[in-house]
Amino acid sequence: MTSAADIAGAVRSAIAEAATTLRPDVLAAMERALASETSERGRSVIGQLVENARIARTDSVPLCQDTGTVWVWVELGSAECPAGDLQTAVDGAVREAYLENALRMSVVRDALGDRTNTGDNTPAFLDVTLRPGAGATVYVMLKGGGSDNSSALAMLDPSAGSEGVRRFVVETVSAKATGACPPLVVGVGVGGTFDSVGKLAKKALLRPLDVPAATAEGAELEARLLADINALGIGPAGLGGNCTALAVKVQSAPSHIAALPVAVNLGCSAMRTVTVELP
Repeated sequence: MTSAADIAGAVRSAIAEAATTLRPDVLAAMERALASETSERGRSVIGQLVENARIARTDSVPLCQDTGTVWVWVELGSAECPAGDLQTAVDGAVREAYLENALRMSVVRDALGDRTNTGDNTPAFLDVTLRPGAGATVYVMLKGGGSDNSSALAMLDPSAGSEGVRRFVVETVSAKATGACPPLVVGVGVGGTFDSVGKLAKKALLRPLDVPAATAEGAELEARLLADINALGIGPAGLGGNCTALAVKVQSAPSHIAALPVAVNLGCSAMRTVTVELP
């Protein structure tokens, strides 16, 4: 049986890996972009990002000075019943990983009333969902402030349709990309409710860049959005070029007949996610 300690152990090791290792599919996309970027300045930026990733991995140092908040999503088999307080166990893993790896602490006690640093990067932002079977999949994302600050959400009228979704995503990226450290991975959530569509967008960032959306409509929207975003000319680091985004990932879900929720969550050039399978 999967225990809270098993999940915490996965989180602890994943943090160390994510902080220092650019996700392989993102690195591969960055290397392809180095060859296709038309701007000399843009190529210089991407070249530096690729070299930065190499140094971070080789020397086991953070990819970025903003080592982020820790989002943990646990897909738990319905046959499992983890013993122990999962939030406490995960917070302990975060505390240990951030201290052991000398990562920057970036969490304040209360966003409104007490903006003093907690000193150990806790609490983690933990979501648990159930799936059939046994075991668990643990997703860990280190999310920097710049990219999360560049997120946006809208409750569109259903009559806006896919064109309204496309327009909102492009307008969001156009307004906020430079603050999110491009080239980006753009996560788009469509559907659900006000409180769930943001998580759809963040979960979309977990999908490998070479895996299209599950539906034909989603895959078509991804391709169109990527072309539209790269036509903006924002480019790497916002300095101009044709590679503002490496990929767009769209995750859709059911929604109310009167609603069309859409959210955008930008993944920066230091895209830090690790997935751990627990038997």
